[in-house]
Amino acid sequence: MLIHGGFWRERYGRELEGGIARDLLARGWAVWTIEYRRLGGGGGWPATFEDTAAAIRALPLEASRVVAIGHSAGGQLALWAAAEGLVTAAVSQAGAIDLDELSRLGTSNHVVNQLLGGTPEEVPHRYAAASPRRRLPIGVPMLLVHGARDDDVPVHVSREFAAAAREAGDDCALVVIDDESHYEHLEPGSRCWEAVTAWL
Repeated sequence: MLIHGGFWRERYGRELEGGIARDLLARGWAVWTIEYRRLGGGGGWPATFEDTAAAIRALPLEASRVVAIGHSAGGQLALWAAAEGLVTAAVSQAGAIDLDELSRLGTSNHVVNQLLGGTPEEVPHRYAAASPRRRLPIGVPMLLVHGARDDDVPVHVSREFAAAAREAGDDCALVVIDDESHYEHLEPGSRCWEAVTAWL
């Protein structure tokens, strides 16, 4: 299950996942690339989350293993889906997986506050439900891959999540690629993507 990023904004769609979707197909995986309502197109809380859950529940096959793989905002949705019990493993690629921290940082013009309709102080129940960091332990195997040069989602978000997940008892692997940034995750020839396929 591939979940695209784009900071939950309407102008970014599932076409971002085309390269890695084709790579997974060539490796023999069944691939489902989902779409969801986004900011500027009816998305936000709770529509974006409802759509993600509905897409996973609509999988047109019987599968004993469903892995959610998400890039950036998609990483948040992939780990959220895992916390909801919708998938059996999850991969976060430069994931926006600590919504409190990204709200604090004001990432991408305070996009997290737009997604959830307020700050953690204003809508704490939404952050408690939506942020994977708040949902630990998640209870399924997880892989976090992050480029050390990422200027969109700082690498410390994944490092701190991994430490907290392990402390909570989760099976959580972390791979940091020193010389890659935010978008190499979508390139089949990158070291970021190699880390994902090796883990799968």
